[in-house]
Amino acid sequence: MIREQGHVNYGRHSFEFTVLRRKRTTLEIGVETDGTVTVVAPIGATLEAISEKVRKRASWVRQQQHFFLQFVPRTPSRRYVPGETHLYLGRQYRLKVTEGNTSMVKLWRGFLIVQSKNPKRADVTREILNSWYLDRARVKFAERLEICLSRFRSPENFRPKGLIILQLHRRWGSMSAARRMVLNRGLIQAPVDSIDYVITHELCHVAQPHHGPAFFRLLDRILPNWERRKQRLECVLA
Repeated sequence: MIREQGHVNYGRHSFEFTVLRRKRTTLEIGVETDGTVTVVAPIGATLEAISEKVRKRASWVRQQQHFFLQFVPRTPSRRYVPGETHLYLGRQYRLKVTEGNTSMVKLWRGFLIVQSKNPKRADVTREILNSWYLDRARVKFAERLEICLSRFRSPENFRPKGLIILQLHRRWGSMSAARRMVLNRGLIQAPVDSIDYVITHELCHVAQPHHGPAFFRLLDRILPNWERRKQRLECVLA
């Protein structure tokens, strides 16, 4: 597969795009969640012809880039001090730090209680809480993945070959070419219906790698109210 770089000017704006050449007769333009533009083009198409096609779709590209700009995680940094609020599955809990012989976290009547051997050290509290978030993410994301897969007509055709949970800074999730799904650990703070949106979004990439019209047709069919779920994600984790 041949890769090339192109560049298009659009009014006061400009953007680069990557060209992937394949054995096909049509050209497809896709915008990724990080704003990058990918064009899948026929092997024999000239770069000039491809650039002209992209230029004609420049308005749509800019709209998509603006749309996905809101997809970037924006949760503010925390100080991990008592009284501070923290999110779990879309609900706010007030942080309470207590002293104990073991490290543990529990939810109780609107409080997120962290037991620590060093309750006055915010860095220790952060480490304990982040470890708990990761444990909960592993359980909850695996559970929601099965539910999201069940919405597809042929679930096994969309099943990822792996589920990886990382602390990402630029996106909520991704699906690799090897069909490994990556989800942002911070997503465990979002409401369940928003978690389902991100998972379903990434599952759709198994069939449609880029954010072209075919991708959104599939997403609309599998999760008709995905825009509402996405807006809630942005609202809660703004």
